Amino acid sequence: MSTPIQTVIGTATTTSLKRLARIAGVFYLFVAIFGGFAEGIVDPMLHVAGDAAATVGNVVANAGLARIGVVAHVVNGVFLVLLAMTLYLLLNHVQKNAARWMVVLVAVAAGITSLNAVFQFEAVQVATDSSYAAAFGTAGSNALVLLLLDIQHYGTLAAQVSFGLWLAPLGYLAYRSGLFPKALGVALVVATISYLVHVLVAFLVPDIGAQAKPLLAIAPLIAEVWLLGYLLLKGVRSPRIADRGIAAPVAPMPA
Repeated sequence: MSTPIQTVIGTATTTSLKRLARIAGVFYLFVAIFGGFAEGIVDPMLHVAGDAAATVGNVVANAGLARIGVVAHVVNGVFLVLLAMTLYLLLNHVQKNAARWMVVLVAVAAGITSLNAVFQFEAVQVATDSSYAAAFGTAGSNALVLLLLDIQHYGTLAAQVSFGLWLAPLGYLAYRSGLFPKALGVALVVATISYLVHVLVAFLVPDIGAQAKPLLAIAPLIAEVWLLGYLLLKGVRSPRIADRGIAAPVAPMPA
């Protein structure tokens, strides 16, 4: 049976964990907003695979939006790192090595995403600066814009390796911690597998990859929306005092 002081300490610990979880949820929400805007709206609006003229036309017509997309990619990377650091504070007591790998993989994904944003920015520069057309000719500058956005497109796809892999240690930590439903931990690991399969298919058999993308996106969508909602709305489950390793105070020896 818990003593009053154990109850107070346990309540304070639970409150701290819930606060950390909700901070992580806010960061995750920003990742979803900025990442969804950049990758789900801006990038498809600009890049037309195999068609340089159409791609340049899209970039010129949406140059301002393209620059906002560049900023959104970079901000997304920042919030992704902040998310991982907050989850590290929340879960590192479960298994430090897994928590460290989670942060490392996120840092790699954020770094690739930020670098890809530079290619997108340079594509806008080439498309909107007439000096490139004067130097390379219209066809040459158009081809350069397409090449830069091709690199950005496939670089973002490559970043999904790290972005998928980080969900595996996160799922393991969520499963072992008792702070989240075990099914959520399993869902996150399944999402990792879906991400990796999508990358492999997209690079090895691109035609099939385009058709399989909606199907392979289901598991990550379910897992990440579930985690985001849980962090924001629930925070974490209330851990038992014994699970947190808080011992009862030692009674003073009689005089």
